[in-house]
Order: sequence, then C-alpha cells, then structure tokens
Amino acid sequence: MKLILLTPPDFFVEEDKILTALFEEGLDLLHLRKPDTEPVYSERLLTLLPESHHNQIVVHDHFYLKEEFNLRGIHLNGRNPEPPVGYKGHISKSFHHIDELKAEKKNFNYVFLSPIFDSISKSNYTSAFDMEVLKQASAHGIIDKRVMALGGITTENMAVAKDFGFGGVVVLGDLWNRFNIHSTLDYKELINHFRKLRKAAD
Repeated sequence: MKLILLTPPDFFVEEDKILTALFEEGLDLLHLRKPDTEPVYSERLLTLLPESHHNQIVVHDHFYLKEEFNLRGIHLNGRNPEPPVGYKGHISKSFHHIDELKAEKKNFNYVFLSPIFDSISKSNYTSAFDMEVLKQASAHGIIDKRVMALGGITTENMAVAKDFGFGGVVVLGDLWNRFNIHSTLDYKELINHFRKLRKAAD
C-alpha cells in the first residue's frame, strides 16, 4: 500500500528537516495541508526541502505552488473544491460518502475516503462507515487501488484497510502525536514510529 502523510496544520521549527528525513525513510507522498495560512510560509518550507522530493508533494492550498516548485499535484477539498481554470496534471480529492466516491472516483488520479476509523487528531470525529458497508464497497470494486483510507490510521489497523482493498493509507495523528511541535527538537521517536508504519504498509 502507498503510505501518504498529511502535514500538521501549523508550521513549526525543524519541519523541513523532519520531512526530509521521512522521505529518506521511504515516505511515498506528502500532502502539504496548512489551512488558513499565508502562502509565503509554504513557499519557504518548499524552498527548504530537497528538489529531488518535490515530485512527491501534493498541495491542498495555494495551487500555484504546484507549477512554481514542480510538485506532484493538487488536492481538492471543501476549501478548494475546483482546480484552477485550464489545470492539467495530477489531481486528487477528498470524499466522505460511498455514493460520491463511486460517481466521481474515475475523474482523479486517486482519492481519499474518510473517516474510516475514529480520528486521532480530531476529537469527536468518529468513523463514518460501518465495516459491512466497506466490505460491500470493496466487493463491488468501489474501493480499489485508487482509494486511500484516511482517518484514525495506525499500525494496528492498517491490515484492515489492506483487507478492504484500499490502495494506500493517509497518516496524520498517529505519527505527529509522537512529537511536540512546540517544545522539542528530538524527533527520534517519530522516525522510529514512521519505520513501523512503513513496514505495516508494505
């Protein structure tokens, strides 16, 4: 399965060093998601990341960054539901309902479906899907290699996502909760846990 990482919503010191280390440890794709932030901060972060990894980065905001930094692509969501006029290139999108997924999946390189499990990073954001519904969606080919599972992904439940036929998983809280972005520069535990996530995804 693909292993995709969402950035925390806030920028923090050493973020470029940690993300570079994660790429070197085998991160497939990074989704740069910094809602309600000025584009100059995303520009600065991208400038600090090695150009060799720019084609593994997808942006959720400030879509002009895709061309400026030669990134992988853009991701559509509630804040940014439409691509720029005339946009050609890699595009993904978030979905929260099976019917929408079935109708629109073919229009994208891949899509996110969430929340599959109870969220780790958002309180009171519980799984939206009965396991039987996911089984049926998998059996009918609605969940396939182009659908990535998001929401509460951990090393413990990755095997479940794999059994449902998801093509990858999107990690947020299970990794970033192991690092205090406000008080510590030691990210050994985060890197060690990423290795476990990478192994579980393989």
